[in-house]
Amino acid sequence: MSASIETASGKDRRDENFPVGSWLIRRDLRAHVHAFYRFARVADDIADNPALAADDKVARLARMAAVLEGAAPGDDAPAAVAMRASLAATGLAPTHCLDLLRAFSQDATKLRYVDWDDLLDYCRYSAMPVGRQVLDLHGESRATWPPNDALCAALQVLNHLQDCVADYHDLDRVYLPERILAAHGASIADLERPRATPGLRKTIDELLDRTDALIALADGLPAAVVDWRLRAETATIVALARRLSGRLRRGDPLAGRVKLQGVDFGASLCVGLWRSAMSPPRTVPAHD
Repeated sequence: MSASIETASGKDRRDENFPVGSWLIRRDLRAHVHAFYRFARVADDIADNPALAADDKVARLARMAAVLEGAAPGDDAPAAVAMRASLAATGLAPTHCLDLLRAFSQDATKLRYVDWDDLLDYCRYSAMPVGRQVLDLHGESRATWPPNDALCAALQVLNHLQDCVADYHDLDRVYLPERILAAHGASIADLERPRATPGLRKTIDELLDRTDALIALADGLPAAVVDWRLRAETATIVALARRLSGRLRRGDPLAGRVKLQGVDFGASLCVGLWRSAMSPPRTVPAHD
């Protein structure tokens, strides 16, 4: 028996800011969404494990990629084996999974980001493939990808802002772009303080301004989705993203983790269901 390459953090989809394969998703697709989430969770846990050296992380992630691409599965990478079975059952290519592994490998070796474009390039591999995978599972048109990409990038940046202190202290990883920090007279060292300095607060607010612009682009996603259940889920997530952005504007992630509350989830679900119900009936598009 081979030793597992997995290194579990104990987190699961219930610990996320946003619904993952909730009851809104079609019953026949939920298991595949959960398999994808588990795959992504395992890869993320490897990349974020402070006890592993960077080259060990990269090797483990490469093993997951090899299993997806046809290597003998063994018993060392169960999440990758399950994901491979899911891809075979749904007829989807491993492209989005491999993109995620690329991002997590980058996490193992890249600790700083220069500017907004550098950060968005990371989101292209770390976040956008998540939504694309779910859209492809539902047979949605690739016309949904641009607003999906905006939404997923927004969610990623919001998560970076939530976890900016833990990422720095635990992993020496900082996603706050250095040029934006410098433009406001802030520095990475400000993350050592118990509360945000004026310059760091301005940095956070600029990143939230940019994120809100992404959320505005993402607002067109629900109307572009054919499946009414997925339309409701995406509308719920857009509403949650807006609420989390607002909480981060009012809160200080250095003083304590800023997170969504029960009222946010309830109100956003109502918005999602309402938007789905109010959208005109649509026909299934020709798949790309």
